[in-house]
Amino acid sequence: MKSTNASIIAGIVLIALGGLLLLDRLGVTDSGAFVAPLIFAAVGGLFASLFVRRRENWWAAIPGSVFLGLAAVIVATQLTDGAWGAAFLFVFMGGGFAAVYLRERANWWALIPSGVMFTLAAIVALPQAMQGTPTAAVLFLGLAATFGLLSLVPVHAAGPAGNQAERMKWPLVPAGMLAAMGAIFILQSAAVLIPLDFAFPAVMILAGLALMVYAYLAHRDGRQKAHGPGPTAG
Repeated sequence: MKSTNASIIAGIVLIALGGLLLLDRLGVTDSGAFVAPLIFAAVGGLFASLFVRRRENWWAAIPGSVFLGLAAVIVATQLTDGAWGAAFLFVFMGGGFAAVYLRERANWWALIPSGVMFTLAAIVALPQAMQGTPTAAVLFLGLAATFGLLSLVPVHAAGPAGNQAERMKWPLVPAGMLAAMGAIFILQSAAVLIPLDFAFPAVMILAGLALMVYAYLAHRDGRQKAHGPGPTAG
């Protein structure tokens, strides 16, 4: 970032802080409630401007989302008496990791923490009446959806035919296992009795089947790539 832009942003922040302190001294408002979120928002804005200016600054979306999320948490906590305040931090962080992927598609790994953050935001926003087994169901299903989405993302891999976009198959294994766990917790929360002595062996069997299917698909794709298309008649 150019020094002139940084000076402008820093000047705006100082003017805003000075104005709040002046209003506090005059007894117009309590500036203490606004100073912390304003500072966090200013720092988050600096990282956001770095992210916007250059494509290689994709990393700036992560700390920027954290500071903006902290500012949102403080404001939301003051406005809602603490209800759903922490959810805003996870929402902003999930959006930050999603921005990392959208800026640079080679950073497919950013979709995993993004999905985790959005899942945690949903868990924090759940009402007290749904704490317990429903929370576990949301956690496992959210993570399963994250890995399921990851299996649909094309990833560029170097191969004999050049740089090709292929979809990864390994995320289907954790997606299937997590979805099975989520389904079990849904059934338990719906008062369907599934003893844990039977639930965990069932999950292990499903996981084993998922691994066998994955091994078969990987072996089949490996054979197809090895043989390649047959020679064409001249």
